[in-house]
Amino acid sequence: MTPFTTLQAIACPLPLANIDTDQLVPARFLKQPRAEGYGGFLLHDLRFGADGKGASAMALDDKRYQGASILVARRNFGGGSSREGAVYALLDFGIRCVITPSFGDIFASNCVMNGLLPACVNEIDAEALLAHLQEFPGAAILVDLETQWIVCGNKTCTFSIDSFLKTKLLNGWDDVDVTKSFAKAMSSFLLKDAAARPWARPALPAARRQQARPGDSPSPDHPSAARET
Repeated sequence: MTPFTTLQAIACPLPLANIDTDQLVPARFLKQPRAEGYGGFLLHDLRFGADGKGASAMALDDKRYQGASILVARRNFGGGSSREGAVYALLDFGIRCVITPSFGDIFASNCVMNGLLPACVNEIDAEALLAHLQEFPGAAILVDLETQWIVCGNKTCTFSIDSFLKTKLLNGWDDVDVTKSFAKAMSSFLLKDAAARPWARPALPAARRQQARPGDSPSPDHPSAARET
């Protein structure tokens, strides 16, 4: 996963609250292969109607916001079910950061797992950002994850993010990478534990002993060595 440090990009306003994951990507589209892209499904029913024949009046489809990588919305973004497809739809549309007063917890975690920044601002700052973007279509926003600052025109505000999620984004880590980051500590513990509790190390299973080559013997410090003498 690519580390997230700063992002300066066109921002798109979405002046709606309580956008849940079913609205972000309706369930009927989840059977589609991810390889085909989920971007066209983003907020599908709000943009085009359930039958897909409506004409979108949302800023997402306004040419003045074309190429936007930042989305600014109102509170409670990404509530509802835990479907990761909602994050896929945002990413495949080109969104790398969502700014809003509050997120669904599981949705925010899914965002970070896929390299998308969920940035929480207070409601006053969210409304100020929305107003600026609506007044100046195509305006860019600078988001700095290290300092947790947002710069939009002459306005500067801070955002919050869980410290653990921040570390994962800054390093481009998924859960496996987080575990690997403790490799030295785990190796050190295993060495100390083996010295302190040699009896705790498991013996080789019988099947493994039968597969050993003639003349092979277990390591002298392995408990099985004593058991097989």
